[in-house]
Amino acid sequence: MDSTTTTNTGTGKVAVQPPTAFIKPIEKVSEPVYDTFGNEFTPPDYSIKDILDAIPQECYKRSYVKSFSYVARDCFFIGLFAFMAYAYLPLIPSASGRAVAWALYSIVQGLFGTGLWVLAHECGHSAFSDSNAVNNVTGWVLHSSMLVPYYAWKLTHSMHHKSTGHLTRDMVFVPKDREEFMHNRGCRDWSEMVEDAPLMTLYGLITQQVFGWPLYLLSNVTGQKYPKLNKWSVNHFNPNAPLFEKKDWLNIWISNVGIGITMAILGYSINRWGLASVTLYYFIPYLWVNHWLVAITYLQHTDPTLPHYHSDQWNFTRGAAATIDREFGFIGSFCFHDIIETHVLHHYVSRIPFYNARLASEKIKKVMGKHYRHDDTNFIKSLYTVARTCQFVEGKEGIQMFRNVNGVGVAPEGLPSKK
Repeated sequence: MDSTTTTNTGTGKVAVQPPTAFIKPIEKVSEPVYDTFGNEFTPPDYSIKDILDAIPQECYKRSYVKSFSYVARDCFFIGLFAFMAYAYLPLIPSASGRAVAWALYSIVQGLFGTGLWVLAHECGHSAFSDSNAVNNVTGWVLHSSMLVPYYAWKLTHSMHHKSTGHLTRDMVFVPKDREEFMHNRGCRDWSEMVEDAPLMTLYGLITQQVFGWPLYLLSNVTGQKYPKLNKWSVNHFNPNAPLFEKKDWLNIWISNVGIGITMAILGYSINRWGLASVTLYYFIPYLWVNHWLVAITYLQHTDPTLPHYHSDQWNFTRGAAATIDREFGFIGSFCFHDIIETHVLHHYVSRIPFYNARLASEKIKKVMGKHYRHDDTNFIKSLYTVARTCQFVEGKEGIQMFRNVNGVGVAPEGLPSKK
């Protein structure tokens, strides 16, 4: 699932081959390009080989013991908190106290559930172990338990990695252009555009966080548009969807079987213990996992400094650099396995296991220089500020940058600046 290829040289070293299909000469743009804040943007000038040469060989080593120990650790904490909730929460005398305790339980379970989600994601990239069978069985079990179609998502996620930042080929969080943005607002001319009220931004953000993930699986929301097809037919459960090739049909059905098994278990649990109990123990933590998944991926690929490219200006090196690392403290490192802090590296070489990603990230920063993107702004605060700032993209000569109608940064073309 990596865009680079690795081969065993027989000497104990791993030879990493750059994705030559994505290496192509690109003409320089004749006019300067500016990001949302008015800073001049220049595309990366290094090669994928420069990146790969900077990464130590030990970063590629995958350990069964380490990987499964993290699965066991996350499962232990999930089981521990479930037991504590079962044993002690009913003993809280006041209804309000129990409500607060159940809310805290769901939040904590959502954190460790997201950790398991990330480990399943490692499986999909073959970063979990040296065995494809172990990777796929483990990933299928973990993702199916969270109602994620493992193989289907693995396939579309691979295509996302191969086309990151490409306006017509990327698979998720494809930004709106100004025409689509205007159409969604019911406007025919820029003179009709008005600034979003902060509450409207917040409403849109909450809607995205609650419904974004299931709608992506069910209708490819934020993905590429297929105007000739019913949007509900473009989903991760339909082997005939344009997201997949004909040869993928068996894997799609294996994914669906995993979802079916989990739904059967949930149905039995509801019949045995009641809907309220299953909602408290599973469905509300499940919503938290969905929230974190959308928040993480949204902020990895959306920022006022990040470009998007048309075909004439895109290559793999540029696309992988069109991502950003952020910081989430203890939660990011302990619960989320550094997926927030090392995402840029992950887009260059996704087969590196997360426990080696910090070292590899430090090495590639020296190659990337000013093209490495990092923001240590409060993660939750960033959700709101990015939603206000990055509403659509526009630009010339194949490179487009985020713009907004909220008076933040460079005004869109044809819209007077509010400064």
